[in-house]
This record gives sequence, structure tokens and C-alpha cells, in this order.
Amino acid sequence: MRGLYLITNDDPIELLLAKLEGAMATYDVAVLQYRRKKVAKEDQAYEIEYMKSMCAQYKVPFVINDDLETAVKYGVGVHLGQGDGSVAEAVQRLPKGVLIGRSCNNSIELAEQAVADGANYVAFGAIFATETKPEAGNIGLETLKQAKEKFDVPVCAIGGLTVENSAEVIEAGADFCAVISDILGRSLSGVTVRTQEWAELFSAHKA
Repeated sequence: MRGLYLITNDDPIELLLAKLEGAMATYDVAVLQYRRKKVAKEDQAYEIEYMKSMCAQYKVPFVINDDLETAVKYGVGVHLGQGDGSVAEAVQRLPKGVLIGRSCNNSIELAEQAVADGANYVAFGAIFATETKPEAGNIGLETLKQAKEKFDVPVCAIGGLTVENSAEVIEAGADFCAVISDILGRSLSGVTVRTQEWAELFSAHKA
């Protein structure tokens, strides 16, 4: 598995769904992650159901950010930060075949533990500083190179990634590039164009 790992933003839901449709219908999206920090829990059910259905239509794996209980409820994958619960518990409770990822910061040791516990991808970052997490700084590319050599699961890079700065990230070992604003920060037509540019970038550069 490799390609664009798209994370939702906090656009109004109808606009967001239109952008996701534009991205998935036209070009490859490798993974979609549901991350809506400003949406109340009671309002998330419709959004998650709709996105789950959309992902099924376009054969895109769907994961929930930071919330194992919600992932279990909908029978989809999960992405867990270091403080968001147990990978081993996620493996036990979720359907076989869904994606289970772990944020590993800049640590090969944390990634080793995640893979040992059953994670089927590991994420490193922030590669570059971001508006979403400006305090995260950046980790550079050496950890990606080490992870690519060490692990048989996909390596995900996150943090400030754009088409313009990610060729070296992919070449360093990133199978997934996790993106929010470089796709969803654009207009509807811009989303489609930018998703195509990401697809072309992955085609041109091999991890």
C-alpha cells in the first residue's frame, strides 16, 4: 500500500463531503482518516456513516482518529496516538483486515513496539512544522529511512507535507503521505487538481 493518506478537516460537512468525493472519484486516495475535532460527538454519526459508505464505494480504507470505541462501533480501522489506547486491544476488538496505525513521533523504538503489538502501519512526524501542530517541530528524514529498512509494514509521514516538498520524503521511505490542508484547504476544483498532482508524485518517485 502506498499513496495519499487524506485526513479530514473542519470544513462544513457538506463542503467537506463534496471535496472528498472529488478527491476519491477522480484519483487514488490510499487511506481516509476521520478527524473532526470541532464536531460534537452526537453530530459525528451521520458524517462517519456517510464517509464509510463513500470509502466502500471507492475501495478506500477508512480509519477513525484517536477513538477505538468509535472504530469498534462502525467496524472500521483506527489511528492511535501514543496516549490513545492499546494497539493490542485494537487488534483484538476490530475486524480482521482493517488498518490499525500508531503515531510514533520520531522513535524507531515506539514503532517496534507498535508493530509487535499488531499495528499494520506506523506514522512518523511532524516531518515539517504545521499549522495543525506548530509545536511539533520537524523530524527530518533519517527516521523514515531507518523505518523503511526495518519494518515490513507501510511507513506513514505526516506534518507540513505538500506536493512541492514531498519527493524527498517518498524517496526516504514514506509509503503514505498524510495530508490535510494541501488537499482540503483548496477549492472544490483545486482538490481534484491537487489530488492528481499527488498521484503523479507517487508514480514518479519510488520509496
